[in-house]
Amino acid sequence: MNEAVFKRLEYDKLKDKMIGYTVSPAGRLLAERHVPSTNPKQIRAWLNETEEAAALLASGASVPLSAMDGIDPFLALLGKGRIYTETELDQLLAWLVSIGQMKRYMNNKRMIAPTIAAYADSMNDCPNLRQELERCIRYGRLTDQASPDLGTIRRHLIVIEDRIHKKLEASLSKYKSALQDPIISKRRGRSVISVKREHRKLVPGTVWDESASGQTLFIEPIDVAELQQEWQEWSAEEERERTIILSRLSDVAEQYKYELLQNREAMASFDFMLARGKLSLSYDGQPVTLSEEPVIKLVEARHPLLGGHAEPINVELGIGWKQLIITGPNTGGKTVALKTIGLLALLVQSGLLVPASPQSRFGVFRHIMADVGDGQSLEQSLSTFSSHIAVLKEMLRSADERTIILLDELAAGTDPGEGIALSIAVLEELLKRGALTGATTHFNEIKKFASRTRGCMNARMAFDSETLRPLYRLEIGEAGESHAFAIARRFGLPEHVMQRAEKLAEGRVEIRLDESADEEGHDEETTIVERHALPKQAEQPDVTNNSKEKSSAPVYATGDAVWIYPLKRAGIVFQPADERGEVIVQVQGKKMSFNRKRIKPYISKEKLYPGADYDMDIVFDTKENRKKRKLMGRKYVEGLTIETKPDVTGE
Repeated sequence: MNEAVFKRLEYDKLKDKMIGYTVSPAGRLLAERHVPSTNPKQIRAWLNETEEAAALLASGASVPLSAMDGIDPFLALLGKGRIYTETELDQLLAWLVSIGQMKRYMNNKRMIAPTIAAYADSMNDCPNLRQELERCIRYGRLTDQASPDLGTIRRHLIVIEDRIHKKLEASLSKYKSALQDPIISKRRGRSVISVKREHRKLVPGTVWDESASGQTLFIEPIDVAELQQEWQEWSAEEERERTIILSRLSDVAEQYKYELLQNREAMASFDFMLARGKLSLSYDGQPVTLSEEPVIKLVEARHPLLGGHAEPINVELGIGWKQLIITGPNTGGKTVALKTIGLLALLVQSGLLVPASPQSRFGVFRHIMADVGDGQSLEQSLSTFSSHIAVLKEMLRSADERTIILLDELAAGTDPGEGIALSIAVLEELLKRGALTGATTHFNEIKKFASRTRGCMNARMAFDSETLRPLYRLEIGEAGESHAFAIARRFGLPEHVMQRAEKLAEGRVEIRLDESADEEGHDEETTIVERHALPKQAEQPDVTNNSKEKSSAPVYATGDAVWIYPLKRAGIVFQPADERGEVIVQVQGKKMSFNRKRIKPYISKEKLYPGADYDMDIVFDTKENRKKRKLMGRKYVEGLTIETKPDVTGE
């Protein structure tokens, strides 16, 4: 399980939602680090916590979670001799109050959430520290009760400030004619009055500042200077006493370092558990059974990102069969069904409730691997098919009975014949290893493989053939159709195009490349040859080996067109059957060997080619070799040779 799988199955989107439900930095960090587990005990513990958290939230009560503002930096500096500010100590006090509220809340909820409530027993609201902070700090400022000396100093300051204010009010009247404005203000910590520059000599005292224009001077009158000095001295005394008190409170907080760190861990855990509960409730998640066996049974399961309107599906893997081949039309929900299987398994192993009936069962898997989407990688210069092969390689390296493999659009991205063969070989290997496999496909050959292979089962996405609309309902035991023609007609493709496509699909026409025109130097052109439809008989050849069959076996001549059962397409006989019954047939420019039981007569060469003396080299040889042969027939050319490489391959 890795980030690529999380993204393909959209697990990362749900994880982001869970992270968004946390309220504290420490809880968010736990959510960000959370990944699915392969430990059954851990998974059961997580599931139990999430179920209780969801029950708490569903009860309607407001959980007193703390956002722990400023707590992480505070705890990071514990033990380093720092003297904390009033603001930092005030945040600590608020947090300790929330710790006490959480303990009381959880104690009252033991009937609903006994496991989670027990976690609150480890929390300590540090009553001695809390009471001392409550006595010394209020609204982020030291109280007068923080120490006797601080109270005395502040009373002196109040008296002096009152005397200064009265003196300045008297100065406002005394120097009224020289003032710019009749107000008292502060400049550089000193009480001053504003005087017009031209009347500076009328007001004796110290200039502490001037206006931006320079027309106003801010003067401390000489008759308050002595009081101002006294105030400065008491203010410095207050600062010294403040430092002493904050140092003492910081030392007290240091003594509770262990309890405070434990409180943060507990509160972060509550935050994370409740975030899991919030996420589970957001898609109506339910508790399910965790099985010791590597099985999956989804009952009324929905994709959590599609909401309550999604059609629920029922799926089994590992109980009656190991592989499920899902077929049906495009946009019919095949990929969603695959993602639902993998995503819900990831959610369960992450300790989350899932949108499915409680009758659902999940085993614990070491690997959940998915190849969903085209997977094309521009960064790695991988084509769609190459990227699929890279994922398949990793799957085959890891697959075992504790692995879920999800494959979307088997045989896509390459030649259908080779893709189908490769897909079936992969399915056989996965079945041999016991991996639970879900796959989607449009190809009949893979559907037939599923129908005749023990341990493999077909399923289809239901489709309303009258309205031509998908029903998004998964039906086990039946193979579905693509309904491509019906859907294309519904979207308005021209009828003559549709009729032509149906003829091609039914095998009533063959597209053949007429290369004879090239001998005259013209461009190659496509010739359409109408033919009779194939008789509707079993597509698998009769492999019985009796004397009657031998005596009635058809004789093939070079140039005859034959139908190849394994490839479900036509080819041209290159070399008739040898003593073992092997016939070499050219298919798409390749020479392939088939036993005569695997082919049947299609169109004789007399109907395909004009005249008995038709040059078959046009069909079997390359254009370059034909030109060389034609030139050598006219004259000797030194160094000119024709090389024919054997390229016959078995079926």
